Amino acid sequence: MSRIKEFPLPDLGEGLTEGEILAWLVKVGDTIELNQPIVEVETAKAAVEIPAKWAGVVTRIFHEAGTTVEVGAAIVAIDTDPTAGPVPSAESLAAVEIAPAEGAVEPGLIGGPAPGGRTAVLVGYGPKNTTAKRRPRSGTPSGSTTAAVPPPPPPAGTAVEAPAPVERPAAPANGRLSGPVLAKPPVRKLARDLGVDLAAIAGTGPMGSVTRDDVHNAAAAPQAAALTSAAGTAAPVFDASREQRLPIKGVRKLTAANMVASAFTAPHVTEFLTVDVTRTMKAVEKLKARREFADLKVSPLLLVAKAVLLAVKRHPMVNSTWSGESNEIVVKDYVNLGIAAATERGLIVPNIKDAGRLTLRELAEALTTLVQVAKSGKTPPSDMSGGTLSITNVGVFGVDTGTPILPPGESAILAFGAVRPTPWVHKNKIKIRQVTTLGLSFDHRIIDGELGSRFLRDIGAFLTDPEGALLSWT
Repeated sequence: MSRIKEFPLPDLGEGLTEGEILAWLVKVGDTIELNQPIVEVETAKAAVEIPAKWAGVVTRIFHEAGTTVEVGAAIVAIDTDPTAGPVPSAESLAAVEIAPAEGAVEPGLIGGPAPGGRTAVLVGYGPKNTTAKRRPRSGTPSGSTTAAVPPPPPPAGTAVEAPAPVERPAAPANGRLSGPVLAKPPVRKLARDLGVDLAAIAGTGPMGSVTRDDVHNAAAAPQAAALTSAAGTAAPVFDASREQRLPIKGVRKLTAANMVASAFTAPHVTEFLTVDVTRTMKAVEKLKARREFADLKVSPLLLVAKAVLLAVKRHPMVNSTWSGESNEIVVKDYVNLGIAAATERGLIVPNIKDAGRLTLRELAEALTTLVQVAKSGKTPPSDMSGGTLSITNVGVFGVDTGTPILPPGESAILAFGAVRPTPWVHKNKIKIRQVTTLGLSFDHRIIDGELGSRFLRDIGAFLTDPEGALLSWT
């Protein structure tokens, strides 16, 4: 069995066929352990770290960062038995030759036939079929195979012509040797994202390598030139020099496809409800002061999520899916509650599995973990599949409300708007209260206006008096 094992890009689930290598966490020559993360890959769902399948030494990396690789293609080679010595090279194996029929010697001796009809010879000794070649000296053309021999001295009295000076190639202006551009994988990815040609940059790093600052300076040069032109008498330029092109891939590509499919498949209806959530905000402060929630991030979103889960128990049809293939409405007895999260790679909607069975403390833990993992960009694909009902918290951006688009396969999504101090009629008097606006989008094939209105009304009733609702609804 070969000690050099090639590790292919694994199937990360959900029918994904490819992934983009974001960054290598190891390099050639590194000793790695079993299950040690070796590469970060972005799929259409999220960015994930892939662990090593074997322990050993990295002998080869097949694809640089920024390369899109199909599932099943080799990405790294690992020597699983590095203590066994160096791996035999093709040249050393070529030194084992077939024994000649004539002049054969006793088997087992040097030069004698070995098992399999070979000749037992030591590498570097024994018969050779090729002419010995001496390594060319410095300055000798790479294709030359003849050693430089000094000419004999001329006879006395003979005029000697001075040797012509040897012309050496001039060093490049940027101080970098000719050949491939020296740049680290993150720098190459940055150049691709900004549309900068690495070959046109004069590197300022070690050995003329291109740095991140070099790429940023090169990207800023066309913009500076455009500003200078606009400041002068020349007319402004409207072309590619003042445009930025971002590839549509990964999470954003899948999100766009899902949103288009949902918008043109499910007939959306959106209803709005403005609610006095003063008691909810006070309840949040009480929870923060309790010892059970001291180590957790408690926000109004926690009580909004609880309100949605309790409202689903009253109106289970909201938590369902339209199945056109079987011509059925699939009502689900479990709630995988999705929470929309904005990340650097685009919008994702990870979900809390079976959220309806969780206590308030457990729900707070799940929300805290979900947000932390989403911000780190490490949400696994399994956490973004199987959602049944979702919440999008647009209020954190200062937005009052919105008309969210349904995630594929779901029948309802709630937009939770910003909580603002607002003049409000409370106990027949105008007072400043904490007020928010909820927006509920739903699939009108499943949820008619009455059902959607009752569901939204119950969510609002909970947020108006969360402590009373927890006592009477559960």
